[in-house]
Amino acid sequence: MAGTYTNLLFHIVFSTKRRTGLITPDIEPELYAYIGGVIRNQGGKLLDAGGMSDHIHLLLKSKPNIALSDLIRDIKANSSKWINESKWKIRKFGWQDGFAAFTVSESQVEIVSKYIKNQKSHHRRRDFKAELLFLLKKNHCEFDEALLWR
Repeated sequence: MAGTYTNLLFHIVFSTKRRTGLITPDIEPELYAYIGGVIRNQGGKLLDAGGMSDHIHLLLKSKPNIALSDLIRDIKANSSKWINESKWKIRKFGWQDGFAAFTVSESQVEIVSKYIKNQKSHHRRRDFKAELLFLLKKNHCEFDEALLWR
């Protein structure tokens, strides 16, 4: 076959350092736009973003020539630097080490997108810890709960 053809879709979740609620509603749109730019610079595309004050969800499309962990490292490093240097005067903003990432079938993109867009409403019933445990279990990820919240 001549050429490489991929449709690499991921649902990514990561939290602020110590899960501190620093992502305010006025920061969110610009933060997501900035993250979209980081992803575009790596040849990918941000399909959706949403979250709460202490964590974000990203639905993105990636190119096969970049490792997912490298892309997420770039997203975190660039966005935390941008926030720390921004007009919001948040000092020492950072992201928690690690992330959760799940592959997404094209047939599930709308469902995942809706889930991401409805973060605020479903977090009235489930906190971040419960949500992450749910996602890890649903996606059959191996994890040690004792190490999860460090």
